[in-house]
Amino acid sequence: MRWRGSGHWSIWLLASVAIAFGMPAMARAQSNAAGVAIDAEGVLRMKTFSDPVGQVMRERIASAKATLDPKVTAFSKLRKISLNRLEQAIVEHQGTLSDEMRYLAGLQRVRYVFYYPDSKDIVLAGPAEGWAPDLSGRIVGMTNGRPVVQLQDVVVALRTFPADASAKPVIGCSIDPTREGLAAMQNFLRTNRPNPNEPQPFVEALRNSLGYQLVSIHGVPPKTRFAQVMVEADYRMKLIGIGLERPPVRLVSYVDRAKPSDVGRNALQRWFFVPDYQCVRVSEDNQAMELIGDGVKLIGEDEMVTDSGQRHTAGRANKASQAFVMGFTKRYPELAERSPVYAELRNLVDVAIAAAYIQQQDYCTKAGWKMEFFGSEKTFPVETYDIPKTVESAVNAIWKGQTLMTPIGGGVQIQPSQALESDRLLTDPKGKVAKLRETVAPKLAKGQWWWD
Repeated sequence: MRWRGSGHWSIWLLASVAIAFGMPAMARAQSNAAGVAIDAEGVLRMKTFSDPVGQVMRERIASAKATLDPKVTAFSKLRKISLNRLEQAIVEHQGTLSDEMRYLAGLQRVRYVFYYPDSKDIVLAGPAEGWAPDLSGRIVGMTNGRPVVQLQDVVVALRTFPADASAKPVIGCSIDPTREGLAAMQNFLRTNRPNPNEPQPFVEALRNSLGYQLVSIHGVPPKTRFAQVMVEADYRMKLIGIGLERPPVRLVSYVDRAKPSDVGRNALQRWFFVPDYQCVRVSEDNQAMELIGDGVKLIGEDEMVTDSGQRHTAGRANKASQAFVMGFTKRYPELAERSPVYAELRNLVDVAIAAAYIQQQDYCTKAGWKMEFFGSEKTFPVETYDIPKTVESAVNAIWKGQTLMTPIGGGVQIQPSQALESDRLLTDPKGKVAKLRETVAPKLAKGQWWWD
């Protein structure tokens, strides 16, 4: 929304949602973290944690080192996880999971998917190391602070792309104001003016007029960790964009870039995380797949809001928004290193594409793996989290010209099947992926499901 009058104001609105998350770059150096509680009504509220000298984190790492098998604690450039052998091992333990199983032996990224016809192993592979919980409860590497890939997220992805289905679901989330809230906000802006000398009452009244915003989740069950990570990443990204969270890397926010003259009347900015779909390399026999690059990029979309609260696509692009999403995408690898939620979002993209590839190549049928334990919510429950439903609107007030602007909205959208379309696949002319698969072929003892 743009209003011209006395004073020099810009007020930026955003829905504030939160899931437990950690702020610092490395587990060893963690000193502060933030998170939230979700109440019985599904409203999300912020929580913070503090460890000024890092003593708590050092104690957690020491405790983890004392309890974990040294073999799983050691850093591995390429740890391999046989999914069907892992399921069998859990079944043989009467469905009881060890932390080693729950956190996939410390796997930190899915970089490869391998299939071995002789042994019928379906394998995920990538870097790994020992792990410990950070201040907010996120499970991260002992030395690099990178979050581990969790079995529950892999299971959600496998269920989303089952062997007996050909559907190509879209996975995602969105945090959006209601039409009624937008209309009420528009009416408030028409009938009220900010007092430059006392801004807070206006800011609070504006926030209250917009009311709660709605969280929607699609493609995966909303009661899963998978869903909550998407919502958190979306939320944190928008806080950075509107200047309410300082990023841990050099990144110019949208509010710092925006010029009132470039923002249309009633403009609403939307930013979405999507996969970088040109990220898959496969072997000629389709028995090996490699995920290339950082996997995630941010895109923007401009909308307009009518007086009645309706939204439609704007006719012109916003240069500041374009610059922000390009800068965010460029810095994404650094952000993922310093702020674990973005690494977790990248892990979700990785496991979704891996699951879609396993489905596309019909590995489960070829291996005779019916996924009877992982595939059932009754035997392997993953829908155990509170559902994020609504969030309070957060308002940031800054001085910028004589214009009042209110960008709101965004989300996450993952379409794994797009990454596997033939015109997007990267070639493997020297057969490196196939050779790696052969080099790391499983030679496992009974009950063993991972190896370096």
